[in-house]
Amino acid sequence: MKLEGKTAIVTGGGSGIGRGICLRYAREGASVVVADLDTASAEKVAEEIKNADGKALAVTVDVTDREGVKNMVATAVKEFGGLDILVNNAGVGKIIPFLETTEADFDFFFGVNCKGLMICSQEAAKQMIAQNRGGKIVNLASQAGRRGESLVMAYCASKAAVINMNQSIALALAEHKINVNAIAPGIVDTPLWVEIDKQFAKLLGWEIGEPKRKFTESIPLGRIEQPEDVAGAAVFLASEDADYITQQCLNVDGGNWPS
Repeated sequence: MKLEGKTAIVTGGGSGIGRGICLRYAREGASVVVADLDTASAEKVAEEIKNADGKALAVTVDVTDREGVKNMVATAVKEFGGLDILVNNAGVGKIIPFLETTEADFDFFFGVNCKGLMICSQEAAKQMIAQNRGGKIVNLASQAGRRGESLVMAYCASKAAVINMNQSIALALAEHKINVNAIAPGIVDTPLWVEIDKQFAKLLGWEIGEPKRKFTESIPLGRIEQPEDVAGAAVFLASEDADYITQQCLNVDGGNWPS
């Protein structure tokens, strides 16, 4: 097991990609803090892990609230004895045409996707530095951060910022032996993409399900991405196999974007 004896916090762990990472980390031997704004979802995932003889606990957290994040880290340390891995998966997204994007929309995307990532990384890094045994931070970016899109300007911009923040945080923490890397998924089959499909369909005048089908057709590997596809990369980046990798953003998108 690649993460035996490690403690991991996964934000946004109650559903979708976050849930997939939590379940996989537990199978790899990690004690998992399932952190989510949705308490019921976090508790459900934690129960799934415990029912499979893994170690987990659920924590309710708003990643934009520093005191809540501090409590999340303190809970991990109290329950499991330390903190080795942080996965910044919590994020928000919505399809909004450029001319209809408001200042509130922009602030919301950057508040959760960027400020939340900064706060969680700072508080986790403080604990890792105090432990003096290094650590791993994995940030969830997106293929949307690699290019602009007319209907997703604010979201694309926030994920481009995540890719850049990933580099800066990696450089800042390298001296403490904390590796910081990102994953850029593509079109992932999650509850979020059900909503995104509906939003695209409404704006483009298509039938519900048609956006997902058309976008999936463009993927070279010929199928929509699953949370498990992202989880595999998240295990690698959190494991000893990635000890000499930092500041990188790994595309996990079926070949949908070349760089």
